[in-house]
Order: sequence, then structure tokens, then C-alpha cells
Amino acid sequence: MIAASKAQVKPGKLFIGGEWVEGKKTFPTINPATGEALTQVAEADASQVDAAVRAARKAFDDRSKGSWSLMAASERGKVLWRIADLIEQNIDELAELETLDNGKPIFESRYIDMPMIVDVFRYYAGWATKIHGDTINSAASAFTYTLREPVGVVGAIVPWNFPLLLASWKLGPALACGNTVVLKPAEQTPLTALRFAELAVEAGLPAGALNVVTGGPETGAALVRHTDVDKIAFTGSTAVGKEIMRSAADTLKRVTLELGGKSPNIVFADAPIDQAVRGAINGIFYGKGEVCSAGSRLFVEKKIEDEFLTKLVESSKKMKPGDPLDPKTRLGAIVSEQQMNTVLGYIAGAKQEGAQLAAGGNRASVDGSKGFFIEPTIFSGVKNEMKIAQEEVFGPVLATLTFDDIEQVAELANKNIYGLAAAIWTSDIKRAHALSRRLKAGTVWINTYGDGDASLPFGGYKQSGFGRDLGADALQHYTETKAVWVKL
Repeated sequence: MIAASKAQVKPGKLFIGGEWVEGKKTFPTINPATGEALTQVAEADASQVDAAVRAARKAFDDRSKGSWSLMAASERGKVLWRIADLIEQNIDELAELETLDNGKPIFESRYIDMPMIVDVFRYYAGWATKIHGDTINSAASAFTYTLREPVGVVGAIVPWNFPLLLASWKLGPALACGNTVVLKPAEQTPLTALRFAELAVEAGLPAGALNVVTGGPETGAALVRHTDVDKIAFTGSTAVGKEIMRSAADTLKRVTLELGGKSPNIVFADAPIDQAVRGAINGIFYGKGEVCSAGSRLFVEKKIEDEFLTKLVESSKKMKPGDPLDPKTRLGAIVSEQQMNTVLGYIAGAKQEGAQLAAGGNRASVDGSKGFFIEPTIFSGVKNEMKIAQEEVFGPVLATLTFDDIEQVAELANKNIYGLAAAIWTSDIKRAHALSRRLKAGTVWINTYGDGDASLPFGGYKQSGFGRDLGADALQHYTETKAVWVKL
């Protein structure tokens, strides 16, 4: 039986200008582990999105004492640090809400996602006082310098796979730079964003500096279209990213896009095999495979194919879908019935294309619930041109391919529209460095998979998008550079 939740799940309202506002319509948010509604959440229409943007603009343009954009940078940093402290103090509640809404194991929510959110806000709290321009000696007859100023109102649209974590990747740098934000969480997973808004108020964030509008695609589209939004920061699918680019062109908004991936995970024969097997398992089954940087294409050097695949399949069988609230569970529920059916459709398609099913491949039942569970699935004998190797499945499905040498695997790995991440497993450090330069990917891991830190930039090449989250690089996307020339 699926465990009962201890977290309090409240009906969701909109958070606009520091006030909680009823929606004109509501929609249910579903527990993926049971298929049942957790609560009803407000759906913001275009007029309520407009109200949120106007609140953010008012807060940004406010010239009075306490204005977020004019507040001393050190004070902004203190507020961000207090936000981190409050997340840490409420970490169990937030983790449980994330697991209830998304279906991911509580182990991941509690010990990976939430601690990183704390780190992100503390990292950008430190940056708040270090965002500055330069003095430039351009001419003896002039005093010339630059200012780094916030861009204004930021629309942050985040997906359902890491709901609060990916929100923090936008909110941290945006707020540190003095911007105001309208956050639109995914309709499948709005609960932690709403709870976060309460904590932000408690931390001292002024009214209007953060607004949260929940809803579906139309809510997001209204935010992108709005003429008074200066920048859109989006993480999600490549298809939606293209729609955002087209729409944002009408108002020439700044746009950063972190999109899909089909990341190659490359194992050479001289790699530490057991370590690489664990890395391959973690690379595809962590987060149920609902990870943009998932190592969903596994390239194994032919001479170790049989040994590696045998160990891989044996290891995958230990990862049984289970109750997401059970601390021992490592494979939770797919986020929605629609996504589960999409993943099962890819599995069926792979069989039709001639890929060999080595493990899993079926919907799973956990404790008799109607939840959306899928067995960890591995295909062998995959060709790089197959859909299972080219398209983003976004589920616990691994496509295994083979290669002969570094030249062949470099070509195969790059033969894809995506370029978000990649990994290399080898004992030859020269080969690792050489191949990492050739791979078209925003992140390359060597002898590990999925590691990250708030200080390291994250983003993609090709149709995995442009711009970077995290690190100092992210600050460039949330500031304008102004040149000032003073004639002497």
C-alpha cells in the first residue's frame, strides 16, 4: 500500500503582488503514485498573468525605500541567504511535497534536490555584492565606465521533472541581480513553488518581487507574449522552446532556453567496469529517466559488450519501482499518465524497429495502486538512426549501442540534434580529454555521471538550447551592460 503523506497539501492560489488570489478556474494536481488528485490549483488566465506582470513591474520601478531593484546589494544577499535558511528548516516538508507531486523517490527529493536548492540560493546570495561594471581608460579627455543593471521583469517557466530545483536556477541569479520575477511552474507540479512563495515572504522578499502564476500552456504563452516582460528563462522541451522563440520575437525579449537532450554515455574497454555500470544505471534511471541530461544513449566498446551488458541487466533488475515515499525506493512513478503512455509508446516502437529488449519494458504495479510506474528498461542491438536512439524519451529507457574506436564513437555521439551532456569512461586520461573536446555538449563528465554544483554553468549546444544556468555565466543573462561617457 502506498504510504500516506505527512505534508499538508492545501488548495493552490495565485501569488500576485504579495497577495494570494483565487483563480477564475482550477485544475487538479495528481499524485503519480496513486493516480488520484492531491488538491485543486488555480489556473491563471491572461488577465491574471497581466496582473502578475504589472505587480512585478511596479516592484521593479519602485523608487521608495525597500525597493528590490534599488535595495543595497548586501541586503538582497541577506534575503536570499534567509530564503536558503528557511528551505533548510522546512526541508522535509518541501521534499515530501515534491515527491507527492512529481513521483520521484523521497530519497532524491530530500537528499539531492533540496540540499542543492539551498546551495543555489547561498551561492547567488554571495554574488549579489559582486555584480559590478568596469572603469575603462578609453580617452584622456573623458571618464568612461560601465554599469551592470538588472534587465527588469523576468518570466521564469520551469518543467515538472525538478520543479523547485530548476526554479531556483532561475530565481537565484534573477533576484541577486535585482530583477523581479513572475514564476510559472509546470501544471503537473505546482505545489513546491507555492510553498516557496510563502517562505520568500517570510524571508523578507518585498511584495511583487516574486509572483507565482499556476496553469497550463496558455498561462505560459500569456507570459511570453506580454509586452512588459523583459526576459524569458525557460527549461523544458525543444518543441516548446521553439514556440517561445517564435513568440518572443514579436517583442524582442531576451530568451534563454535549456531544452531537451539525448546524451551519449561512452564506455571504453579500459574503463573501471563496475564503476561504469553504476554510472550507466544512475545516468538513465535516476529521476526515473525524466532528466534532460539523462545518459539515454549508452555506447559500449564492442570488445566488452557482452560482459558489460550482462552486469548492466543484472544491476537494473535490482531497481524495482516502489512507493516514492518509502526511503528505500530508488525508482518512483512517472509524472503523469500521459507521460507514461508516451514512454510505453517508445518502448513499443523500439521493438518494431528491431531493437532487442534486454530488460523491463512493461508498466509496473506497486502495491495494487493505479500509479504510473514503468520497469527499468534496457534495449541492446540499437542502431544510431533508430528513434529510440535519436529522440528524447524522458523515461527509464536505455538504448545501448556499440563502437570500435574513438573516431567512430565521436561521430556517432555527435550525430544527433541535441547537445546537452555526455560522459566518458576510460582509464586513459589523454583520450578522455581529447574526446571531451570533440563532443558537442554543454557538460562532459569523465568517469562519473550527473554530478553538478551551483558554481558550474549548465546548458546545451545545438537544439538543447542556448544560455547557461548556474555559475557566474548565468548572471550575464539577468543584467544589462550600460556604458557611461563623462566628458572632462
